[in-house]
Amino acid sequence: MEAIKTTKLTKYYGTARGIIDLDLTVRQGEFFGFIGPNGAGKSTTIRTLLGLISPTGGSAQVFGMDISKDQKQILSRIGYLPSETAFYPGMKVKDVLKLSANLRSKNCSEEAEILCRRLQLDPMRKVDDLSFGNRKKVAIVCALQHDPDLLILDEPTGGLDPLMQKEFFDILRERNRKGTTIFFSSHILSEIQRNCTRAAIVRDGRIIACDTVDALSKTNAKRITVHGQIDLGDLAGIRDRQDHADSVSFLYSGDIHALLYRLAESRITDLSITEPDLDEIFLHYYQKEEETT
Repeated sequence: MEAIKTTKLTKYYGTARGIIDLDLTVRQGEFFGFIGPNGAGKSTTIRTLLGLISPTGGSAQVFGMDISKDQKQILSRIGYLPSETAFYPGMKVKDVLKLSANLRSKNCSEEAEILCRRLQLDPMRKVDDLSFGNRKKVAIVCALQHDPDLLILDEPTGGLDPLMQKEFFDILRERNRKGTTIFFSSHILSEIQRNCTRAAIVRDGRIIACDTVDALSKTNAKRITVHGQIDLGDLAGIRDRQDHADSVSFLYSGDIHALLYRLAESRITDLSITEPDLDEIFLHYYQKEEETT
């Protein structure tokens, strides 16, 4: 059974675009990445899956249940971490965590204590006095403490320092190994590359690519870095050119013979050809989409 399945899922805000004809499948037990810049439609997708907003068209199921008809049952199996969090003023951390557990009719005190310790979160502090990063930790514990079957995380690492980010991902990988499905929405591509097995790239409310992270990384483009003197002229297939004092670096997806001919005519001292990282691949897909529209 799929943890998440959408069919032509669409959401408009009046005449403004949210998401359009979104077809997406996330299998149970996956660590799935949802990639896109701000405004691409990531949060709209998540809020629609949670039943927080109603779709304009299409359909979606979570664990085989319809998001419109079975919202209560779906939410009982989900842990949700929004990109921004807000709490009732005057409450202590421990009170927020207890309220969250009570809303699910579960005693989560033992797991909450473990998570607070690992994330270095003081449950006796008032939420009003917490930094942005510590407020994010409170939201993380609320999302994880009831041991959900599906974690939906929307830009989850904002405000966390590098040590806490490492601990957070350690926790997520432990949960994933135990069978928890993780739907991880982010515009920080290195997080997707290090942790996800599959990912979808979304642009202007539409999915433009969906595959394993390894497969998404295998484009025809290569990162070329040339040291010395070279005149690239009108050589086709060059993107993201970066000129330096004694070198030039660029993504290349053109005719390799044309490039080799140009290199042979030049005075170069060093040359490297490497696979692009996911940040560069992301730009490759976006630029490729622009060329077809």
